[in-house]
Formats: sequence, structure tokens, C-alpha cells
Amino acid sequence: MTFEVAVKRVYETPAKADGQRVLVDRLWPRGVSKKDAELTLWLKEIAPSDELRKWFGHEPERWAEFQKRYRAELDANKEAVAQLRGMLREGKVTLLYGAHDEAHNNAVALAGYLEAQT
Repeated sequence: MTFEVAVKRVYETPAKADGQRVLVDRLWPRGVSKKDAELTLWLKEIAPSDELRKWFGHEPERWAEFQKRYRAELDANKEAVAQLRGMLREGKVTLLYGAHDEAHNNAVALAGYLEAQT
């Protein structure tokens, strides 16, 4: 079974093509109202631990190690991963994040993790 996962900044305008919109950050993004975000779910439990998030600090040179450590956290977080997989079985899911870096963030890492598991 193939899943359709997209990644998008939460600050971008919601679109019907997004499918289910899931915020995967532990912290609520600044300047975005819950109404404007049009979320299906805020799955903060799937976000990297505070420890890992602070260590990474969105520094690209730490990206490979961040992904490795985050994958280990996801492997241990079966409940949140199963919840997201259940949503993916229903159709497209867009993982939303608040970081400025569009290439190096937890939503990109999470999408890669999910795609590698299918």
C-alpha cells in the first residue's frame, strides 16, 4: 500500500489538496491562529524530544545525525506513529511545521521515515 505524504510550512495557505493537515511540532507556531491553521490534528507527541530539538538547532551540518536520532525516537513512539499511519490509510496527509528551513526540519525527517517504512 502506498501512502501520500506531503510536507508544508504551517504559514502557507491551506489548500483542499492538502488532505488531512497534521501539525507535527511540539510547540505552537508563532503568529498562526488555530482557525487559520485549519488543522485536522496537532500531533505534538510525534515531534522530536525537546532535548533533540534543542541539540539540532536547525543546523544543517547536524542534519544526518538528527535524522538518525529522530528515527530512533520514532521507533520507540509506536502509538503516535500508528495514529499517523492510520490517517495515511484514509488518504493524503500533509505534515505541517513552523521552521524556516524547508529542507532540514522534523516534518521532512518524519516524511522520510514514513516513506522508508512502506
